[in-house]
Amino acid sequence: MTKPSFESIEARASYGIGLQVGQQLQESGLQGLEPEALLAGLCDALESRTPALPVEELHRALREVHERADGVRRERQQTMAEEGKKFLAENVQREGVSSTESGLQFSVLTQGDGAIPARSDRVRVHYTGRLIDGTVFDSSVQRGTPAEFPVSGVIPGWIEALTLMPVGSKWELYIPHNLAYGERGAGASIPPYSTLIFEVELLEIL
Repeated sequence: MTKPSFESIEARASYGIGLQVGQQLQESGLQGLEPEALLAGLCDALESRTPALPVEELHRALREVHERADGVRRERQQTMAEEGKKFLAENVQREGVSSTESGLQFSVLTQGDGAIPARSDRVRVHYTGRLIDGTVFDSSVQRGTPAEFPVSGVIPGWIEALTLMPVGSKWELYIPHNLAYGERGAGASIPPYSTLIFEVELLEIL
């Protein structure tokens, strides 16, 4: 494939659109897509050419690929849920780990002596979030800027923890998927049914 020139704004925009489409296809879970055939279909559509294959055949192929991707996605989600459940069952046995009725688990790294936020409050925190395999997906600490948000505007596991934490505390939270992003996940970095770990330092109530 000839490498395109990106001298014109149209060329750069075209490449950006192609990149977005490719990223969306990658995130969709469709497997085995062939770039040359994909590009041929895109070119035929842009040039208003007659499709190279009968519409019925295209529909059958699309249906089969989507069904295959759905099966892979369901298996992956089941695995994520089972791994999270196993992690939490083992984690709660560790010394210093507490659990609430909801299933939230936490360990106190530093216990502050300030006020405890209410759901109606706004807070400033530092945090690092990671998956149970250790992958960091977000961190105000790495960015170097604390996060500010209303207590009621975050995931249920955070809401519960923040309304238990005195200002000045640093806790590690272990949040089951039903108290996090559930069956939807959050973008490409947090898959559906993910159990999440957060190190949270409550800096102040605003």
